[in-house]
Amino acid sequence: MKIRKKYGDKNLIGKNVAALRKSRKIKQHELLAQLQVKGINITASGLSELEGQNRYATDKEVFALMTIFNVSFEELCKNTDDT
Repeated sequence: MKIRKKYGDKNLIGKNVAALRKSRKIKQHELLAQLQVKGINITASGLSELEGQNRYATDKEVFALMTIFNVSFEELCKNTDDT
């Protein structure tokens, strides 16, 4: 497994999306399929960039991710650097 060296600063949700996805044993391509069903057109590299905090997340993407993971906005955006 590739280890990410550095996270970006373009969003707050990236680390949490990756953690939620991994804790639920969802592969990236499975999450991509769920997002596409919800009308979110994102590529594998786009999802990787989002998880790495190297691209901005749209409000539609945030809402879809909240729905898919069944989490609140606050939980999706919580700062994991303080833990």
